[in-house]
Formats: sequence, structure tokens, C-alpha cells
Amino acid sequence: MNLRQLETFFWGAKLGSFVGASNRLRATQSTVSMRIQELERELGVILFERNQRSLRLTSKGRVLLPLAEQMIQLEAEIRSVIVASEAFSGTLRIGVAEVISVTWLPRLIKTMRETYPKISIEMDEALTLPLIDELRAGALDLVLAPGLHIENTFRSKHLGTMEFCWMASPSLPLPAAPITPRDMIAWPIITLSSQSHHRRSIDEWFQSEGVVFKRFDTCKSLNVAASLAAAGLGITFLPKRCYDKELKNGTLRIIETKPLMSAVLFSATTLINGTQPLAEIAAALAADISDFEQKSPS
Repeated sequence: MNLRQLETFFWGAKLGSFVGASNRLRATQSTVSMRIQELERELGVILFERNQRSLRLTSKGRVLLPLAEQMIQLEAEIRSVIVASEAFSGTLRIGVAEVISVTWLPRLIKTMRETYPKISIEMDEALTLPLIDELRAGALDLVLAPGLHIENTFRSKHLGTMEFCWMASPSLPLPAAPITPRDMIAWPIITLSSQSHHRRSIDEWFQSEGVVFKRFDTCKSLNVAASLAAAGLGITFLPKRCYDKELKNGTLRIIETKPLMSAVLFSATTLINGTQPLAEIAAALAADISDFEQKSPS
């Protein structure tokens, strides 16, 4: 029995398939299957029921799972305490929101590569809820996204806040006075999908005035939303600093609203019992590098 076998068993159980484990470990499916078979022979028990589409643990497999996790976490702790930064190897999987991708993410990646030259970094840009689901499932090590994600399995560090504003094309004949949620229902709203923190913020703003608004045009990118708004197709909610150019050249303008929208909080979220020792290091580094406003103590 060795750590590689236990790690393969752990990810097979965690991700529910040998395919998921092979992707996570960057090993072939035949290698994953062989490691599991070797581990079962060594222990003299069957760990997985193989007559299902997805892997299902046997009773002995369920007993082994928390023990295997402890071994993997102990190895991660040894690496984080003992191994020199330049000797770290492996893959760090980061899920990131679009706003961070186009602001300070390059500085974070540059610093990580300089400090840990043997580490491979995989980035997945997506909406907030899918990223959190992937983190929960163990497919990601770190998520940099809007919102504060409070679960007993998560640890979060504040990355600061960013001002978002309602924006539209100057050609859209909106009233000069501040617009309320009830006024806003007369206009098309362009938003990200329901899996985004963006949509949740908008829903909460309408609900604060008791307004239920269901006519949204949705997309998966703030840049797409900005392009549609600039074309006069509706009103959208955008990070001000990312669209200064459009505001200056007059393709977009800020729409004053009442009540005001709160600044959007961003956080770095990791699994408390994660198995990648660099996840916490990268989260702390992200908190230092982030240039968002009003950062709270971690």
C-alpha cells in the first residue's frame, strides 16, 4: 500500500468515477484502475461496487475514505512545512470570475510562477455557482469570485469590494431623475444567468423595493452584456473601473438609481480539508495582491 494508491482511491470516491480521478491526477484510466486493484489486493477487500454507472463505495471503502483523506492531508502539511518553495510540484486548480481575470489575476499568476516554478496552474473562468460546486466536489482547489461563501467545509478570505453601476447607451431615452426598481421594469435588463452572483445582486435590489421582475435577457459574460447595452438593447450592471473607456468615449453612461446598489464583495475560497497545500498560500497571496477597495481583515 502506498500514498499514490490511497490518493487514487480518494479521488475516485470523491469524484464518483475513474474518469474524474484520472483527470484530476493526470493519469490514464488504466493506471487509475490498476492502482485501485493493487490497493484492493493489498488490503484483501473490495472498495468499490463496479456495477454502477458511477463508482459506489462498499462498506470497507466507506471506512477507508476518511483515513485516506487524513493521509493525503498529512502529506500536504509535510510539503507545506518542509519543502522549499522552488521544489513544490503538482497542479493548482483555480476557478476565477471574469472581473478578476481582467484586473489583477495576471499579477497573481506571475507571482505564483516565480515563487513556485515547478507548479502547473490550471484556470477555469466561469460563473460563481458552478465554480463553488466544483470546489465542493474537489475539482478545484481555490475559487476567486464574488460573494462570501459560508459553509462548514469552506474557508474564505476577503479580497475587497468593487463598485458596480447600472449602465446603458446614451441613446436609450431614460429619465434624468434617479431610477427606482419600479421604474426599471419598463426597460429590458441584461444580466448574467441565475448561476451568477451578478444576477443575485440584481434580484436582491428589485426585491428591496418589493418588485418582482422576471424579464431578463441573459448571457455568460459581462463584456457581452456591455456590448448589448452599448448597442441600446437594454440596461446592465457593470464594474465601473472595467468600463472607464466606454464611459469616457460615450458608448455607455452610468444610470443613477435609488436605492443605490451596494459594492460587490469578492473572496478567495478554499476547502478547509483540501489536499493541495498551495491553495491556502495562493488565497493569502490573492488577498495581498488584490487591488479592490475596502479590504476587510481575513
